[in-house]
Amino acid sequence: MKSLIENFPNHLLEALEIVKNTSWTAPVKPIQNVLITGLGGSGIGGTIVSELCKNTGQWPIHVNKDYHLPHWVSDNTLLIACSYSGNTEETLSALEHATKAGARIAGLTSGGQLQSWCVANNVNHLVVPGGNPPRSMLGYSFGCLFGILKNEGLITPDFEKGIPSAVSLMKSELASLQEETKTLAKKSAHKTVCVYANQGMGGVATRWRQQLNENSKMVGWDAVIPEMNHNELVGWAGGNNDIAAFFLDTPGDFSRNRKRMELSKEIVGRQTDAVYSISAKGDQPLEWALYLIHYGDWLSFYLHEIHGVDIMDIDVIDYLKAQLEKFS
Repeated sequence: MKSLIENFPNHLLEALEIVKNTSWTAPVKPIQNVLITGLGGSGIGGTIVSELCKNTGQWPIHVNKDYHLPHWVSDNTLLIACSYSGNTEETLSALEHATKAGARIAGLTSGGQLQSWCVANNVNHLVVPGGNPPRSMLGYSFGCLFGILKNEGLITPDFEKGIPSAVSLMKSELASLQEETKTLAKKSAHKTVCVYANQGMGGVATRWRQQLNENSKMVGWDAVIPEMNHNELVGWAGGNNDIAAFFLDTPGDFSRNRKRMELSKEIVGRQTDAVYSISAKGDQPLEWALYLIHYGDWLSFYLHEIHGVDIMDIDVIDYLKAQLEKFS
């Protein structure tokens, strides 16, 4: 896992090469909306990409994490099916529903049933390297999702320049980033965790929480400002020092939300001493997101070391899947 985290920047660059070297059939009918369907490590890329495209895309990009699809999916919808293994049952079910709805479909996978279906039905798809935990392959799904959107003629951020720029930033900051995360891991070990970000970086906060769940074996949650100011903040009356609160901020945060975050830290800090601020580096949203993702990945790695847990272990997920197979 350490090697996979180290190679996250390289995975992003390799994704650009996969996009460049894969032939793609352009759409015949105009696309009016996009739905990215996928779960866990296979789906988080869609969540983050949809947020980054929100302020520049011509059409809405939604995410789906279920067996079923919204009723509005139609032949004007681009459905991007994301399953790293190619065998995620919820994604395959959603794919079946999308086919019945007449949606235009694209696939993103390393193989399995999804790749076989795309090949058999002559459907555009990108294939990434297999054999690794899905959560460690975010760099590939992130870059490939932007590539699919570009191939479909949809306006997105200038990812072909933005990703290399973000990679240069992460590599130049690696030593300081590792030093910071090692220190932060010592302060926040053996706690329940919560991760907060301002609107627009909610997917990054979710990525942090997922990595702390899987890599560090920590239970926790994530939420977005300003929404958490209208409910969850009150719940902190029951907070204590067993909870570590991480606040992620970027230079582009809306001024009112930035003030909300400052006040939220103050309020949360009345209940726990473990309140930590992490500021993104870079010059644009894509760089901010990728920097924070890399920061969170390293934090989860050093926390796993302190906890003495198996970073690769997902036995409970395997158990759940095995039990589900007993039901038709």
